[in-house]
Amino acid sequence: MSLKTNSTDKEGSNPATHEDERTRGEKMEKEIHERATKCREYRVTGFRYFFVDDFKMAIKYFQLQMSTAKEMEDKSGEGDAYGNLGNAYYSLSEFEKAIENHLHHLSIAKEVQDIDEEGRACANLGIAYNSLGDFKKAIEYHVQHLDITKETGDKVGEGRAYGNLGNAYHQLGEYEKAKQHHEQYLIIAKEEKDIVGEGFAYGNLGIVYVTLGDFKTAIKCHQLHLSITKALGDRVGEGGAYANLAIAYHKLGDFKTEIEYLQQHLSIAKGMKDRAGVGRAYGNLGVAYCSLGDFEKSIEYNKLHLRIANQVGDKAGEGRTYTNLGNAYNSLRNFSEAIECYQQHISIAKELEDRPGEADAYGNLANAYKSLGQFQKAKEYYELALKIFKEMGDKAKEGETYSSLGDDHLRQGNLEKAIENYKLHLSIATAVEDRVGEAIAQFKLGNVYHIVGDLCKAEYFYKSSVQLFDNLRDRLQSKDEWKINLRNLYKEPYTALWNVMLKQNKTNEALLTAERGRGQALMDLMERQYGLNLAHPGPGVQIGTATAILNYISKQMGTMSDILRHISSPTVFLAVGTDAINFWVLKTGEEPIYVQKKIDEKYFREDAVHSLKSLNEDAYSKIGVLDGVKCDNRSLDEPTEERVADQSHGPDGGKGPTSPGCEDDVLTVLYDMVISPIADMIQGDAVTIVPDGPLFLAPFPAFKDQNSRYLAETFSIRFIPTLTSSKLMATERPEQQHGTSEALFVGDPWVGSVRIKTKRLHQLPSAKAEVEMIGNILKTKPLIGEATTKKEVLSRLDSVALVHIAAHGKVETGEIVLCPNSDHSRKPKEEDYLLTMEDVLTSKLQARLVVLSCCHSGRGKIKAEGVVGIARAFLGAGARSVLASLWALDDDASYEFMKHFYTQLEKGQSASKSLNLARKSMRESGNFSDVKHWAPFVLLGDDAMFHFGKTR
Repeated sequence: MSLKTNSTDKEGSNPATHEDERTRGEKMEKEIHERATKCREYRVTGFRYFFVDDFKMAIKYFQLQMSTAKEMEDKSGEGDAYGNLGNAYYSLSEFEKAIENHLHHLSIAKEVQDIDEEGRACANLGIAYNSLGDFKKAIEYHVQHLDITKETGDKVGEGRAYGNLGNAYHQLGEYEKAKQHHEQYLIIAKEEKDIVGEGFAYGNLGIVYVTLGDFKTAIKCHQLHLSITKALGDRVGEGGAYANLAIAYHKLGDFKTEIEYLQQHLSIAKGMKDRAGVGRAYGNLGVAYCSLGDFEKSIEYNKLHLRIANQVGDKAGEGRTYTNLGNAYNSLRNFSEAIECYQQHISIAKELEDRPGEADAYGNLANAYKSLGQFQKAKEYYELALKIFKEMGDKAKEGETYSSLGDDHLRQGNLEKAIENYKLHLSIATAVEDRVGEAIAQFKLGNVYHIVGDLCKAEYFYKSSVQLFDNLRDRLQSKDEWKINLRNLYKEPYTALWNVMLKQNKTNEALLTAERGRGQALMDLMERQYGLNLAHPGPGVQIGTATAILNYISKQMGTMSDILRHISSPTVFLAVGTDAINFWVLKTGEEPIYVQKKIDEKYFREDAVHSLKSLNEDAYSKIGVLDGVKCDNRSLDEPTEERVADQSHGPDGGKGPTSPGCEDDVLTVLYDMVISPIADMIQGDAVTIVPDGPLFLAPFPAFKDQNSRYLAETFSIRFIPTLTSSKLMATERPEQQHGTSEALFVGDPWVGSVRIKTKRLHQLPSAKAEVEMIGNILKTKPLIGEATTKKEVLSRLDSVALVHIAAHGKVETGEIVLCPNSDHSRKPKEEDYLLTMEDVLTSKLQARLVVLSCCHSGRGKIKAEGVVGIARAFLGAGARSVLASLWALDDDASYEFMKHFYTQLEKGQSASKSLNLARKSMRESGNFSDVKHWAPFVLLGDDAMFHFGKTR
């Protein structure tokens, strides 16, 4: 700003006065020049901080720019400062403050009639209102910006106005209109060589294509956007491209790639201090983990997103997060919490006129009401959702809603209408390449044909569903936890397939199919560790005829004769159905024998799984596994009410099972249910069992026949996770790659600095005595106390043939506490002392046998995969066999048990024989004859044998 003076010399004026006025004028000019210079410097410095993402310092200098401009009465400079402040506040996700400053900018631009600045202010206001979820207000300002750019001939600005309008229309569910605007933006950006605008246009088009169900085109657009952001060094844009790519891969069922991209987005957003971006990344991770069946982790991430959305005023994001939280609660059967979340989203979506959000909430609310049995209310909400999805052209969501309506028709017995809706879902899912939706539609069609008795069609659709889920699982590659969760989430198609095969008397095919769905992720781990390559289909395998699918099964699992060739003792494969247990007895050189046993009505609870779980709990109560246990308490967890309930009586003098109306000896009931149907088919003194469901944790050795003879008195019992595991172990890595006879005995790790949930751990003198005794038998010095650091144990694990660990362990997972790696004077982190399943899985074990003398080392979460705990981790890491415990054992009993076991092992007996002889010695002793003392240990995997000095 310049200052003009109109002073004129007058006749008779004092020359000195004239000189003073000139001096004052020059001084004023100098001050104004200095202020203008300072104002520019503040602006430049503000932008320097802005472009290195230090937005708080940028705000400080933009405020100095504004105050200086006000002092100078420079309205244009003041408006510019307001615009800069608005952008800085927007970058901090403080959208309300951003709008306040942009409104000041717009007002000043109009006042000084600066049309370019007016356009800039309108564009910024539209973007800020869009982020607040006020899409109609956003459109109003973007239209003003578009009109101004056309008037001024600003083609680059015109393109960006089209892009911003496209985003707002997309939020309103007007997808075709959004697509048209983004395409116009792309044309202009290319014409004007606006590389930044071209990147934005590709990213925005990708988002629209996802919504329209064209996921592959969406990925191409997002990859083009990503390459442009990388070339420009635009980290914020790069993070956004990763997030959008993740969403597209989610729709294709490629959850591994999805989560990798989301983690990259989260890392960039944190680095850029982009709070809104961090929130969105958390929310998307919540959706991803929900799809993988990890609902607790999903809730954790969604709550983080909800908190940030509230802080930054992102109402649309807040609404979406409520639905995502509701989905996780719904999956955990917490329906009241889920309904409350969906209703919150509906309220926000209506307020914002967010039609896509409203439809999503309606559909999910319907799911919750359906789960509660309120079918009419569910149907009403499904129809509301379907109407909106059709209007918006969201094909994938439309297909999902048809599927839900099909469920309602099936419930009412309207089978033709159910088939019609499921086929509509299948058609849409196939067209948009929604692989999860396609697999679900195939499964549901199989269910309908199963009900009407068309078993051939049912089998075809079930096989198609199973193959699709297998393809999705294969895309997860080495992600063990994700595979486990995905398999558990979609377990019904596998069970349905072998069940429908049994109804057609295809017993061998049913066995292969049940085996196919058993321990899939564990087999992948073992295959990698043994260096083998079983036939696995790649993601590109296509669904073909029923014959082609059966051929695929045969190639994947091997022929029946191939499986039988690797069976060393009579093997019983168990599969728990809806109301029965299915048995296959396998012996070398003979056809498998199939038997089915219905659950007795007297013991039936909801279904076969719940019935067996109830009987298991009764058996533990009968045995008295927590009654009178005198030990150092190697468990990290306090017993819950469920675990200690009804345990006041010993195994032989107790009051028996707790199931209502059940007065029989539960150990005999379990024998009659699980062993009697096949007892006559097993010859010899050894049996291998492939358990299923709750039977993974059943106390098999203590099952008692009608003559009060325990199963362990008749057979040496060994468990394997799958039939395929026998094949893997029989064709393992070359002999020279195995450990020799070296052993690692770990006992009583020093835990003085360890706190678990503020609880101080105590030393385990009994564990120390135990490993010293074993060391004497096998002439090997054990690791004890401070020598048992996690680092030291892991360094030795991969070079020994025998591992024995006696330490604290977790009830639910069996994970083990070792001596911390860090300085003992400080509180160590969990990763410094806890031997986790992940730690074990990343080691390269050579061990023939791992003995886990920790409380509950054989336990874990029961999933479709099996028992997911530390014992499984050791098998997956390459151990040939694992000896683990189902419950806590007295110190004296544990010492005595291990003395007998290792004495027999040292004599050259196999692991299963040594285990059974140890049980026998305990039963015949005066002090340890109770079941709880001799029955807890189970042998998993191969039947290892040692000749100390060499191993075979």
